[in-house]
Amino acid sequence: MLDRAARLDVRLLLPALIGWALVALCLSLPWWWLLVGGASLGFAAALFLRRSTLRRRTIALGLALASLLTVSTGLHLVMRAVGPIEELAAQRATVSLTGALAADPRIVQPRDGTSQRQTDDLVVVRLAVTRVEGRGLVTPVRATVLIFADRRWNELRWKDTVQVRGRLSEAEKGADVSAVLNPIGSPQKISAAPALLRGVELFRTDLRDATASLPADARGLTPAMVIGDVSRVPPNLSDDMRTTGMTHLTAVSGTNVTIVLLSVLWVCGWLRVPRRARVPICLVALGLFVLLCRPEPSVARAAVMGLVGLLATSAGRPRAAAPALGGAVVVLLILDPWLARSYGFALSVLATLGLVLFARPWGAWFADRLPDRMAWLGEPVAIPVAAQVMCTPIIVVLQGAIPLVGIPANLLAAPLVAPATVAGVLVVLVAPVVLPVAAAVGWLAALPTEAIAQIAHSGAAIPGGMLPWPGTTWGAVALALITAGVVLCGTWLIAHVRRYPAVVVALTVVLAAAAWPLPQPGWPAPGWVFVACEVGQGDAGVIRTGPGRVVVVDVGPDPTSMDRCLDDLEVHTIDAVVLTHFHADHVAGLPGVLDGREVGQIITTSVDGDEGGEGEQGSLEPMVTRVAAAHGVPTTEVNAGDDLGWAGVRARVIWPGRTIRTGSVQNNASVVLDVRVGEVRLVLLGDAEREAQFQVARALALRNDPRPVDVVKVAHHGSANHEPRLLRDLSAPYAVISVGAGNDYGHPAPALLTSLHQSGSQVLRTDRQGDIALVDQAGRISAVTRKG
Repeated sequence: MLDRAARLDVRLLLPALIGWALVALCLSLPWWWLLVGGASLGFAAALFLRRSTLRRRTIALGLALASLLTVSTGLHLVMRAVGPIEELAAQRATVSLTGALAADPRIVQPRDGTSQRQTDDLVVVRLAVTRVEGRGLVTPVRATVLIFADRRWNELRWKDTVQVRGRLSEAEKGADVSAVLNPIGSPQKISAAPALLRGVELFRTDLRDATASLPADARGLTPAMVIGDVSRVPPNLSDDMRTTGMTHLTAVSGTNVTIVLLSVLWVCGWLRVPRRARVPICLVALGLFVLLCRPEPSVARAAVMGLVGLLATSAGRPRAAAPALGGAVVVLLILDPWLARSYGFALSVLATLGLVLFARPWGAWFADRLPDRMAWLGEPVAIPVAAQVMCTPIIVVLQGAIPLVGIPANLLAAPLVAPATVAGVLVVLVAPVVLPVAAAVGWLAALPTEAIAQIAHSGAAIPGGMLPWPGTTWGAVALALITAGVVLCGTWLIAHVRRYPAVVVALTVVLAAAAWPLPQPGWPAPGWVFVACEVGQGDAGVIRTGPGRVVVVDVGPDPTSMDRCLDDLEVHTIDAVVLTHFHADHVAGLPGVLDGREVGQIITTSVDGDEGGEGEQGSLEPMVTRVAAAHGVPTTEVNAGDDLGWAGVRARVIWPGRTIRTGSVQNNASVVLDVRVGEVRLVLLGDAEREAQFQVARALALRNDPRPVDVVKVAHHGSANHEPRLLRDLSAPYAVISVGAGNDYGHPAPALLTSLHQSGSQVLRTDRQGDIALVDQAGRISAVTRKG
């Protein structure tokens, strides 16, 4: 393997990777800094070229690439700053936008059939804006805006031109969009996508129709593996694939592209197509495949990485793969510098780098140790292993754990990926001609996809399949260094394992004992007073009032998850359910709370849904009223200053005191509670944004409670839209963030985490630690988590 690395031409690859890190840092800097810095780097590159030695040329190449990437990033920031959108977003202005959909609408909060109406789901839309009307001015612009909408947008398609009215808000610093829009009403469709794209959409629709009769897992996985359409992947399968590190199979990746291109090459060889004609044919096939999957940034990235992967695994010119990967990274970052901060881009590049470095040598190593008749499996086995090894440090950041089952699960699934993809492509080609025949071919695709699903389900069920690991930057760096050490010293390690097996076994036992998590005190944890339930991207808290009795504060987006959490806590009686506001991620799980339990009352914010719905989507007050009436549970509203009490629990309502029309009306109407459970003090902030948090800070200062705050439930899943003063005033030892893993909002935001660090709070996150219990042990507060 070292010999292989030594033969690689890294003169372009290494500067490209360094330039990638540079661009990631540059996105937070002012554009004029980047232009000046880029020009300086270009001047330094010219100086190094004055004496043309190999060393100086290499340094000059690195400086030139850094200059190119820095200047291009600065120009992108200049272009994005042109026009009034960022200024209007800072003012939270109500505007009318005209533009084309930059991607298909994407549902990020499916209710799994539990929605009471079609508009309950949250849909994320990226709009390429060409015209903005606001503050009495109409301005042509070129900017991308992120829209959080409802299912009324789900009927639209990529490149449809629409007009929409709504309230702008600022995007996260360094984000790849100029602003965020909360739409008012439905979008007005101005024109449909071009005819070519509408024709491609027919292929996508026919694929869904042809696979409609398959079992649930195959019905969802086949379109996902072929064209990246994950709309029908069952939630439990999605979770299990995430646990086993197999989510890359449900997205258009370089692997898909490589398989398609290899299939095209095989057909060309079978038809005896001249070699010179095969490259143009492959490029045409790649173009059609990209159109079928949507030429979004992720698909374009996959196409480029697929070409590099084909070079790395082919017998023709594998040495060209490293320069090709370096060039691909540079070109993609020039076109879209925000890819530098994309986890998807990082996973794609690292997986491809694994193929470049290890696919062929590891494939040969596996082949030497397999029976002669199975030697051909060496490289197919090496490919997922190489990709998994390279991607694990990034996966740790996303999951807070090392998927120990990832490599064996991907090894078992690897031989099934190609048959599933090829059969799926055949379904796409046949479906527009003869749909019944395509449906029959779909069953051929169902065989490998069902097997992949079973591998995911079985792997996720293995105890200890996820090894807890710090999900921080330093945790990822430490794991990367350990992985590099194992890979680089692999031959030496194997030799010493054979020479000193007893010593190796003893060291393995000692390390396993040291790494093995200590036994938890059971669940529910004895003495628990508050539990934040893991319910995905939503809020759900439980306050203990007695044995089997609780007060629930918000119920999350999913009834099943909420019901599971309460069952695990052995809850049979609920004194009250407090719904801080009427957004789906806080109230849609209500049926899971009410079914089969005795519930005393439901307490809600005094700001009604209609008032909150102006300028934003997702108010579920009618659903709450309907479900409460069906279960015979009374509802009541609260305002700032109200006192609430249950057995052993006292609570003061700190907010809402009035309606705040700046920002999200519903979020700023959240019920904020100052709670005492015995001598433990909790402050629960709902989804209050900066404006409401400022009022909460004033109210708490006026209250002047001498008891310090022990726990703060952080507002809005860790959004950057927060009031640092409030967190400093609270200075709670524990800060609980209820947030979904891999969410689309960047929660929790780095700015929020910085504020918590400055306030001295220990951060606990449901996406990484699962259910979180705060325990009172003789006046000493501690935390116990389900995931260690």
